[in-house]
Amino acid sequence: MPIYEYNCPACATNTSVFVRSINSTVEPVCESCGGTELNRIISRVAYHRSMQDRWDASGPPQLNPTDDYYKDPTNIGRWAEKRLGDMGVEMPEQAREMIDAARDGEMPPAIKDI
Repeated sequence: MPIYEYNCPACATNTSVFVRSINSTVEPVCESCGGTELNRIISRVAYHRSMQDRWDASGPPQLNPTDDYYKDPTNIGRWAEKRLGDMGVEMPEQAREMIDAARDGEMPPAIKDI
């Protein structure tokens, strides 16, 4: 069930049209002005980077010695993960949950108060 995008030349608005079947015929209508003379456009796509790709992009903390490095949620807990991995120790479950929650934007109470 594809979603096609169209551009209305009358008001320069893009409109998305959900099509239930590839074989069905749909007459797109502009959501903004109601125009019917729309041009089909190439839809935007999203690229989701893996955690490893994000870490590779930000580099190791030694290359970014400012406090801003750890303001990026993907870098929260990175030092602890690396150090424990270097020692061959598995991350405690409670620490893993706190790190994952912080990366999702939920800061633990002790950190919120600082």
